[in-house]
Amino acid sequence: MMTRIPGLLLRQIALLLLIIGLAGTLFYTLYPYLPALLGAYTLYVLLSPLMLFFMEKKRWSPPVVALLLVLLSGAVLGLIIYALVQLVQQPLLSAFEHSPEIIQNIEHITTYLQQQYDLDLITPENIRTLTTWAGKQASLLLSATIEGIIMTLLVAFVLYFMLINRERIEQAFYDWLPFSKRNTAEFKERLNVLVFSNALGIPFMGITQGLAGLPFYWLIGVPNIWLWFAITCISGMLPVVGVALAYVPMSVLMLANGEPVRAIALFLYGFIVIGSVDNLGRMWLQKRLGETHPLITLFGVIAGLQLFGFIGFVFGPILIALFLLTLRIYGREFGRQERTHRP
Repeated sequence: MMTRIPGLLLRQIALLLLIIGLAGTLFYTLYPYLPALLGAYTLYVLLSPLMLFFMEKKRWSPPVVALLLVLLSGAVLGLIIYALVQLVQQPLLSAFEHSPEIIQNIEHITTYLQQQYDLDLITPENIRTLTTWAGKQASLLLSATIEGIIMTLLVAFVLYFMLINRERIEQAFYDWLPFSKRNTAEFKERLNVLVFSNALGIPFMGITQGLAGLPFYWLIGVPNIWLWFAITCISGMLPVVGVALAYVPMSVLMLANGEPVRAIALFLYGFIVIGSVDNLGRMWLQKRLGETHPLITLFGVIAGLQLFGFIGFVFGPILIALFLLTLRIYGREFGRQERTHRP
């Protein structure tokens, strides 16, 4: 005799399947804009203390405070981009000014290779390939610029509404978590700590290593010192190789210019001093902002860059740390209960 499935259970299953289907469709459609949402959430966590200060202490209107914080964030981002453009602009202008000498050196190299090794680099096929590659890169640069502008506007839009609806959004999010009140509070606290430690800690480490290298760059006469300072700061945020992406090319360039002593000194300083600043800074940062294991940061950044793009620097380690936290909460909520019921 067949057992009939209750109608209420069938309707519940159908509704759950509909919810999952709609959620999957929305996620698939909006996935390219996920980095903008994550970026808005990162700024939301960082700016929430200022939002509360102006609302509670200064009695300012929430829309006014939110608008001011969004404009402030945009101004800081604009200054950073402007500074980077100015740093890159000078070497590019210098390359354009000395383009005849550069072209002449390339011609000498190609002539030497052709005479000595019968290797012809300048052929119609190579020129066509180079032209196609340059056109493709220019198209990618243009599309990336447009996409970056759209993402920035989307971040500002989402951030504004997250700030003015702060309490409702947080309450709705944490109400849907399938945890007890104690574990929900721990999840919320840990999530905020992770966002703070990654959003502030990773740039802090990059800037610290850049500042550690700047005096030595000036002392040994590194050309375009502020450009290499920026490269050191950016590379200091990367996992595994880190600032080696800055001091190794600098050492190679000095060695190519016939300055072996300065090249060796720069390499040793980067490997010993700047590397030690990285290790000591991360130990201090873990104690101040949150205990995040270096392996979590390493694999988190690798996974985050593939999943979310640049914002993966922040949310990659958060994703792995939250996965481990969820496992611990699951064991706390259900593991003990099952062990107590075992014979």
